[in-house]
Amino acid sequence: MELNLTKPLIFFDLETTGTNITRDRIVEISLIKVMPGGEELARTRRINPEMPIPAEATAIHHITDEDVASMPTFKQIAKDLASIFQDSDIAGFNSNRFDIPLLLEEFHRADVTLDLSTTRFIDVQTIFHKQEPRTLVAAYRFYCGKELDGAHSADADTRATYEVLKAQLDKYTDLPNNVAALSEFSSHSRNVDFAGRLVYDEKKREIINFGKYKGRPADEVLQADPGYYGWIMQGDFPQNTKDAFARIHMRVGLNRRKNN
Repeated sequence: MELNLTKPLIFFDLETTGTNITRDRIVEISLIKVMPGGEELARTRRINPEMPIPAEATAIHHITDEDVASMPTFKQIAKDLASIFQDSDIAGFNSNRFDIPLLLEEFHRADVTLDLSTTRFIDVQTIFHKQEPRTLVAAYRFYCGKELDGAHSADADTRATYEVLKAQLDKYTDLPNNVAALSEFSSHSRNVDFAGRLVYDEKKREIINFGKYKGRPADEVLQADPGYYGWIMQGDFPQNTKDAFARIHMRVGLNRRKNN
């Protein structure tokens, strides 16, 4: 089943130096930008991460330091890449928890703003795990009836993710063919930030989802413990999480001034 799109939808996948969102770097990005009319723009780019690629990472994606030594850095391609992503919805495989937060960290380090405030996110892995808990290789075999050659290369994984979503729409008649509903269905929770450090409750309040203040409204905590905000902003948290706390902190400050 072809996708029912009202604006472009980008499928993408990253190969990286590791799995730490705040410290690891991208070594390869592959994307397919699918237009509402069905046209596709495909791009794959290797990137110099400006740090050594650990052997355990190379063992997975087979990209070595020598392979990326002459490649551009992320900062050098950041503006062009942001222009591709801007005003599009985004889909991936485990993308909400890993690829998107890490990509945003790279944009932040490059001082390039990517506004995702109106973007809808589809995590194909979440749909798969809700319906048939397995890996991408198994998902490709299960839904598409083919073996995934070149698994853990960004271009192969990106294409497979695109094909799996279309096959999921064919298989599950109750699965809605529109990006807004697929985004809602593929969300693990009502996350405020991608890492899930803040979640919305039933009243749409931002609730802290970790540590000593877990379960408490973030605005109440920031009012009662001003030092907590400084700890968040100086800590090893993704920039997306810090931005979410910053918005709440600004709102708390505005409300305090109104009441004084």
